[in-house]
Amino acid sequence: MDPVAFTIGPLTVRWYGLLIALAILIGYFGSNRMVKKQGLNQDDFLSLILIVVVCGVICARIYYVVFEWSYYSEHPEHIIAIWRGGLAIHGGILGGLISGIFACRHYKISFWQAADIFAPWVVLAQAIGRWGNFFNQEAYGYAVDPNVIPWAMYIDGAYRHPTFLYESIWDFLTFLLLIYLSRKAFLKQGECFLIYLISYSAVRFFIEGLRTDSLMLGDFRVAQLMSIALIILAVGLFIYRRRKNLALDKPWLKQ
Repeated sequence: MDPVAFTIGPLTVRWYGLLIALAILIGYFGSNRMVKKQGLNQDDFLSLILIVVVCGVICARIYYVVFEWSYYSEHPEHIIAIWRGGLAIHGGILGGLISGIFACRHYKISFWQAADIFAPWVVLAQAIGRWGNFFNQEAYGYAVDPNVIPWAMYIDGAYRHPTFLYESIWDFLTFLLLIYLSRKAFLKQGECFLIYLISYSAVRFFIEGLRTDSLMLGDFRVAQLMSIALIILAVGLFIYRRRKNLALDKPWLKQ
């Protein structure tokens, strides 16, 4: 596939950038509907979204560049060229979390409530964004026999596991699950977000083992290490908040 969607004079617009922009827009409008339903201040949430998105994208790029420094140290002009690909989701999650915590304190918004609002739309944005990898012909798996794996895609001279497709499908299913769970009173504030971390990290751990372009830390795939850490953190917080009665009910479901 041609990674360029269209050109207007000297301006080149790539599918990767278009899909990332589309994902952000859908995430904004979707989360804004939930903000309205819960009777929260829309202006404050718009500011929160802008902060989280900007910091998330910057950190996703920094994370990727750090682990690919052998390349970027020789091609520093490509460091800011995010339209060429190279946004690490785990870096975006960390950047979004840290900036979100501080921004929520500033705007006096419950972090856990905001995290639950964002979680379904973040994972839907990830599902959409993965198709940017398809157009850029990146984030694919190792070569396979198409007679054994009939859904394999022909990429870079061979039939390969379409790992971006696997993750996109799982992310979309997680989105549907979180939308369903967000309407259930048996889950407390913040627990939809924790389920998102567990679901995404679990599938990413296995899919990462199929990929050929993993960021590495010595002999280990960084995404797998991060996935394990996030699962442990999310499960630990789930149990701890329940045992200490720190997880609050969702009052807007009783209105």
